[in-house]
Amino acid sequence: MPAGSQLQLESIAAIPLYNGDDEAAGGVPPAVARLKDAIAAADGLLLVSPEYNNSLPGVTKNAIDWLSRPASDVARVFRGRPVAIAGASPGGFGTILSQNAWLPVFRTLGADLWPGGRLLVSRAAGLIGPDGELADRDTLAAVEKFMAGFVSYVRLRSAVPPA
Repeated sequence: MPAGSQLQLESIAAIPLYNGDDEAAGGVPPAVARLKDAIAAADGLLLVSPEYNNSLPGVTKNAIDWLSRPASDVARVFRGRPVAIAGASPGGFGTILSQNAWLPVFRTLGADLWPGGRLLVSRAAGLIGPDGELADRDTLAAVEKFMAGFVSYVRLRSAVPPA
């Protein structure tokens, strides 16, 4: 991360499958409410997602569906929030189709999609060292450049008063 910025990692592991009947009966599950609050408190959202069958993963889309409930809370969580999308893939296209599939979802939610670039990591398994960390210099440089650009965008957007 660039100096003076912080990345807070969150997980969707505890989010159940979306069911409108469950929502009507019990409201938003605690794991969803906690993640919504974390996103709402953040200056920006970095979605890092794999690509499944040339599109977005169902479990990740499920999480976004829950995060947009109730509809009256979409503005608090997503509207105007800077969002960048990144992903890694064992294949040669580095999640480009998944990232394309995310664009209409975040546009519908009113997010501020960062126009500055994509982070597409291809053949990811060969880029990881024995310690589980990213070891490829070119990919590390691409990640650093991507994050520096997104953080600059987030800082610029937060300095602009809302319209």
